[in-house]
Amino acid sequence: MAETIEIIEEEFAAEEKQPRDLADLSRAVEALIFVADEPISTRALAEVLEEERELIESVVEELAGSYEERRGGLQIRQIAGGWQISTRTEVHEDVRRLLKSRPSAKLSLAALETLAVIAYKQPVTVPEILEIRGVQSASAIKTLLEKRLIVTKGHKETVGRPMQYGTSKEFLIHFGLKDLTDLPSIEDFEDLVSP
Repeated sequence: MAETIEIIEEEFAAEEKQPRDLADLSRAVEALIFVADEPISTRALAEVLEEERELIESVVEELAGSYEERRGGLQIRQIAGGWQISTRTEVHEDVRRLLKSRPSAKLSLAALETLAVIAYKQPVTVPEILEIRGVQSASAIKTLLEKRLIVTKGHKETVGRPMQYGTSKEFLIHFGLKDLTDLPSIEDFEDLVSP
């Protein structure tokens, strides 16, 4: 009797976990990326769908490729370590007009300079930022912290143990970056300013 119950349980488990076909899996992945509040990682998709991470990775890449081929108004992008459906930059103005929204509050030049120093030199302290920029950056740092574009990264092991700053996940999302390697190189900026 116990063997019969065990066999039935095994058959039930096998029936319960039928492998999905790729079209069903692709639809599910697309829906999860769409409803996620922020970029969703391949690992999180695999956990929710109870599938192998490698399989989900290939499904997401194929799905992103199909969006790219279609060249519609939407795209699937890898941002901040996850995947997100977003509008293409070419249609941002049209979307903004429909929503009757203004561009998000712009950062001051001081805040942008400070953010650039932090992005490229992180983790970095206020004195190090002062040394690079040549001016105080306290109000810019406060603004960047309030906008959650930077975060504290602990204290530097030196005299006075100053606070260190680095960019946040919100920074990657806001600027549409996969990770920090997507930042333009310093050489690209030098090419822009040289005659």
